[in-house]
Formats: sequence, structure tokens, C-alpha cells
Amino acid sequence: MEEKDLKEIEKRLGYKNVDAWTKISSEEREKVFEFAEGYKEFMAECKTERETAEKIIKIAEEHGFIDIEKATNLKPGSKVYYNNKGKSVVLAVIGKESMQKGIKAVASHIDSPRIDLKPNPLYEEGGLALFKTHYYGGIKKYQWVTIPLALHGVIVKSNGEKINIVVGEDENDPVLYITDLLPHLGKDQMEKKASEVVTGEALNAVVGSIPLSEEVSVKPSILKYLNEKYGIVEEDLLSAELELVPAYKPRDVGFDRSMIAAYGQDDRVSAYTSLKAILEIGVPERTAVAIFADKEEVGSMGNTGLQSRFFENAIAEILEKYEGSTDIKLRRLMANSEMLSADVNAAFDPTYAEVSEKQNTAYFGKGVCITKYTGVRGKAGSNDANAEFVGKVRRLFNENGVIWQMEELGKVDMGGGGTVAQYAANYGMEVLDCGVALLSMHAPYELSSKVDVYMAYKAYKVFMEKD
Repeated sequence: MEEKDLKEIEKRLGYKNVDAWTKISSEEREKVFEFAEGYKEFMAECKTERETAEKIIKIAEEHGFIDIEKATNLKPGSKVYYNNKGKSVVLAVIGKESMQKGIKAVASHIDSPRIDLKPNPLYEEGGLALFKTHYYGGIKKYQWVTIPLALHGVIVKSNGEKINIVVGEDENDPVLYITDLLPHLGKDQMEKKASEVVTGEALNAVVGSIPLSEEVSVKPSILKYLNEKYGIVEEDLLSAELELVPAYKPRDVGFDRSMIAAYGQDDRVSAYTSLKAILEIGVPERTAVAIFADKEEVGSMGNTGLQSRFFENAIAEILEKYEGSTDIKLRRLMANSEMLSADVNAAFDPTYAEVSEKQNTAYFGKGVCITKYTGVRGKAGSNDANAEFVGKVRRLFNENGVIWQMEELGKVDMGGGGTVAQYAANYGMEVLDCGVALLSMHAPYELSSKVDVYMAYKAYKVFMEKD
């Protein structure tokens, strides 16, 4: 057999990823860049789970969604939302079919790795006032020193008044700062393992240095400022949720502006793309649902994470108002449902190629990622989607112009990770991970490809809209 015949067979029968940039039309390329502008605006405004939930609800209401508590006479095309404690949200568009035939859901999470303040954070030492912190999620601690940090969150006073705090985002705002040791004195530090170079207890943020008077030190000066600015006393910090996040704006990356650097793309890239998708669908065959969960980065625990029953409660409320809810109806609905677990994955990084198995890794610009299973080493903690469901999703994407790629998270024994897929699968529904590949995941500034972000939006829209 001649070489040209072998190449023809490979072309006709083989499989390899396609480059999305060269595959799409010039008109769709314009849409990619236009979509990216809206995404960057969203990311600039939404740096915490509370801010993201609030923004999602605001945008949803502008597009005709109604709080499920106020909704009546639901019918196909009705749009409702469920607000779970201001930290997680469920949006739904009622479909033509009975909800007992199952819903089509896309689940993302809106929390990201960060640095939280400890309950009793303020202290002073060596002429500096500082905040003690406790990091949240899986971070490389050394990445969070010597960068500008903004303070976001809420303080609840003893009288119940809630005060929203954002300091460090405006160009005229001060920022907070975690110091590092100078290299001249860093001999011992630089001999440590990377995980020990900066310890958790060393992530102390500098917040001031001017004493109140010659007789009074720095901490009272900061307390005076906080009291005058926000009307709080030190005890009020005990009932606060205050988060330090990078004071960076989303920026285009590359001479061709093909990429986006932003904080929190894990997983607010999935939140934005699935939000845009559900806002734009008409009347779906089956009820379309977008879930925006909290606490994924720490195991989906708590009453705002997907290991709680908030998602089930939301669906029960919608079912009750649409066709009457009973336990068996709800169970049937959940078991007949299908979900894309919308979470990010790791893109191939040529600088660190040794952690990836090149035939089964994700690449920038090759489209949205499908991940059949996540987990650690021997698939521990994995959902591992059924082949039948993978085949159905693959067909949907192929028939509707979604450019996609299949991948794993690194080499088998290199490490691994998990998503919310396993918790949704506990209901018996079909679940498959599907999201954008990132570079520098969990870093203060993560990198994504604009065309992959756009393909995620297309994927989620097609999935929720069609059966």
C-alpha cells in the first residue's frame, strides 16, 4: 500500500483535535472577540462568590427571570431563579416536556482560591499593622506574596446591619500586601521545598504603619480608620467574611490578543458562559437549568455547596410550582436528568510538558474540553461518565458546530483533581465534565484562550437547548 493511501486511511478513519481558530469562519472569529469583552467585564466585577451570585441574579432579572418565591402559573418558557443565601444560584427555563422526564443542567462553581482573613485578624508588630489570614482552596502560597491585594466581603455588626467592603479595585484605592524575604537574607528559605517556602501562617497582610500618636501605636490607628469609614468596632470582625483577592484587572494576552489573563477563571469562566447560554435559549424541549454553586474549592461542603441539598431544594420548588411535587416525582426527575459539570481543566504547558500525556491532554485553541473522568491516580473520587452519555454529547456538539477535545488531567500518577460531577451523579443522573482548559490554574492570574471560552458558551447552549 502506497504512502498516499495510508494517509488517506488515516484522514478518513483517524481522529485528532482540530485548531478552532482556523476552523471557524471570519464572522465567528469576530463573535469570539466580542464575547471575550463581555467576559472580561464580568470577571472584573465578580471576584467573590457573593459578588458573582448578586451579579448573576441582577442580569437574570434584566432578562425576565423571576424569584421562584414570587413565581406563579409556570408554563413552558417561564424563567425563574432560586437564590441560596446570596452565595449560590439556580436559574431555570421551563421546557415543553414534563419535568419528570428530567432536566438538562449545567453546573459551575463561583468560588475561587483566595486568602480569607482569620476571625480575629488585626494585630501589630514591629511598627506595622497586619491582618492574619487563612488561605482557601488549593494554592501555591508563594504565588500570593508581593502582589497587590484587594479586600472584598461583608461585615455583619451586632445589630444585624451588613456592610459590604471593597477596597483596592479602584485606581485611587490603597491595596494590601503580603511581604516576602529579600534574596540577600533568603539562603535558608530558598533551600526549602516550594510548599514550605511560604507557610500559611506567614501570609500576613500589611494594612498600615502610621501610629495614632507618639504614645499610641499603629493598631488603634487602623481601628479608628475602620470605625470612621465603616462604623465598626474590632469585635465586628468576628462576624465577617473578608477575602483577599488579586487587585488585577482582566487583560488580553499575546500580540494577537488571543488569550485572557484574569483572577478566578476557575471556575467563573464556566459561570459566565453557562449564564450567557441560558439567557439566550428559547423554549427548550426539557427544562434547562444553570447551577452556580459555592464551596467547590474546599470539597463542596456547607449549605451553599453541591454536597448540600440546595440544588435538590431548588428543583423541588420549581417542580412544585409547575406540576406539583411529590417525593417520587422529584426522584424520577433527578434520575432522568442530564448534566454537564462545567469546570476547568489543565491545558498543555510546553514549559512543564513532563506532567502531561500528550495524546490525552487539552491544548489551547482546540475547543472546549470533555473529561470522561477526573479523580486521582486510579480514578479515585471520579464520576466516570457512561459511554452512552459521552456519545450523546459528542453527537450534539458535532451536529451543532461546537469544537471540542477530549482529555485527562495530567499523567496517571502525577496527581489529579475532582469536580462537582460525583455529587450530582449520586442522584442517578448522567453527568459529564465539560469546560475550558487553563494555564496556571489556581494562580492569582490564570490564562484562557478566547476561542475555547466561546466554544464553552456554544456547548452549554446546545446542551440545554437540544435533546
